Amino acid sequence: MKRTVPRSSSKLRRLVNPIADLPKVFGLVWNASHNWTIAWICLLLIQGILPVTIVYLTRIVVDSLVLVAGKGLDWQSLQPLIIPASLMAAALLLTQLSNSLIQWIRTVQAEFVKDYISSLIQAKSAELDLAFYESSDFYDRLSRAGSEADRNSLALLENSGSLLQNSITLFGLAAILLPYGAWLPIALIAGAVPALYIILRLNRTYHQWWQQTTTDTRRLQYYEMALTHYKFASEVRLFDLGTYFQSAYQTLRCQLRKEYLELQQKQSVGRVGASTLTFVISGSAALWMIRQLLLGQLTLGDLALFYQTFSKSQTLVSTALSSFGQIYRSGLFVGDLFEFLQLQPQIHDPDQPLPVPAKLVQGIRFQQVTFRYPGSDRPILENFNLTIPAGKIVVIVGDNGAGKSTLVKLLCRLYDPESGQVELDGKDVRRFALHDLRRLITVLFQSPRPYHLTAAENIAISDLSALPTFTDIETAAQSAGIHNTIQRLPQGYNTLLGKWFPGGTELSGGQWQRLALARAFLRKAQIMILDEPTSAMDPWAEFDWLERFRSLASGQTAILITHRFTLAMRADIIHVMRSGQIVESGNHDELLAKGGIYAKSWQAQMQSSTPVEDDLLVQHS
Repeated sequence: MKRTVPRSSSKLRRLVNPIADLPKVFGLVWNASHNWTIAWICLLLIQGILPVTIVYLTRIVVDSLVLVAGKGLDWQSLQPLIIPASLMAAALLLTQLSNSLIQWIRTVQAEFVKDYISSLIQAKSAELDLAFYESSDFYDRLSRAGSEADRNSLALLENSGSLLQNSITLFGLAAILLPYGAWLPIALIAGAVPALYIILRLNRTYHQWWQQTTTDTRRLQYYEMALTHYKFASEVRLFDLGTYFQSAYQTLRCQLRKEYLELQQKQSVGRVGASTLTFVISGSAALWMIRQLLLGQLTLGDLALFYQTFSKSQTLVSTALSSFGQIYRSGLFVGDLFEFLQLQPQIHDPDQPLPVPAKLVQGIRFQQVTFRYPGSDRPILENFNLTIPAGKIVVIVGDNGAGKSTLVKLLCRLYDPESGQVELDGKDVRRFALHDLRRLITVLFQSPRPYHLTAAENIAISDLSALPTFTDIETAAQSAGIHNTIQRLPQGYNTLLGKWFPGGTELSGGQWQRLALARAFLRKAQIMILDEPTSAMDPWAEFDWLERFRSLASGQTAILITHRFTLAMRADIIHVMRSGQIVESGNHDELLAKGGIYAKSWQAQMQSSTPVEDDLLVQHS
């Protein structure tokens, strides 16, 4: 497939943008390590001046050698040579010392800059709305910002330093060349212009290709994860998917490799053209130098000075062009970082936030709420209304896709409704500060994440700001029915969970869910939301947990989303939800008496229940 490069509205802007980002990059480097940056700049200045000094001293040393040649080795005869030779030796030694020192400084800078950029990307990712994670474009932006930003920021820094150092040296050498002919510095610069154009054009072409292949690169990572990650391992082996994913990986990798090598071929041809031009200029200067020598217009010192100056100048021009090309290329990549960092969340604190209720009195109300997920034309909720009284246990049951979990996300302000409002005690939740609102709520999501931390840390992370004690953690574990399981682990509450790191212990699905329940209980929030809290539990474990739940939820407003009628029948209020609307409401007995959707679903579940579930349902009844 032939990739096409999109045309920009302004060709000049395309060329200038990477250079325009340089001040922001230097600001980033300064913020990451300003003291080391000062030391780095000072050394660059010294390293820029030293080559000019060495070249200048070369002529003096050579001419001094001519003067003392054949006069012996006594002190008086060698005096014209000793001082310039000593100065050159000192300059050469200082060059070696500064090279070693600047390497150390670059290493330190690199570590600080890398950590600083990582912290910026992580902070921005945590700040952005959940809606961003619904878009593949966001993952492309995140991949471009994270995969190349730190490396190219450091490359940009290093090449900028190289350019500064070489520019200082080049200007000094140009000043030395001027007495031999004003056309020499001009020829050096003129010969660099075509090479500069080639470098800029090729680097932009490469960057555009890299941007276009971000999704393909992420797809390669996905194929590799399917082949290597333990979550895929069972099905990959059972369904013999290894060959399928390997083939898909190799096919895509072959395509990307072919395109990449074609770009590299073009770059090689461009570099050959630039080198040929440099050779022509170098040859012309060499012929002119030989002509001047034959005419007797140059001394041996002049010859040594001219040769060193011109050859070093050509090397510096070539290096400076390469550095500028790398700066331009890195600027293109770092521009993706700044583009990512400029993303702004749409869900934010109001200008003048209201204080959250000290204790929920009226309850929660969804009033004429309409909502659709980003990128979707189908509304999940449309003119939706629901009231949840304070201090009650409310269960919401319904089909998959009815919008039950969406209610949780709207209440927590992970999303805002398209129209209508969600209220706490009569006040729109958008009028509260996000942090204060979310402190009122504890949530067990439908698919809780297993954290590869210790058992104690897995529970404590739900309320780190409160600095929970071990007693608090243990009480939450007992409430969730996971305490005895944790005690039987190799190191008890200090046992590392999961298999990602050495010494870890894996839990079953139900045990991970109980651990997530313990997190929810530890938070001690006014509003408790549990989305399918017993879906991974067996009937006996569910019964054990239900027996304690009412006392655990005492004084709290509890919202439970479930398909399990053993849980629903214990609620104060049950709402049946279908296609984004509440279609039935009441307690268990009232809904059975109505003979509607709930009653029919209850009867269907009774007929399909196991003997164990039958016994538990009788006990609950």
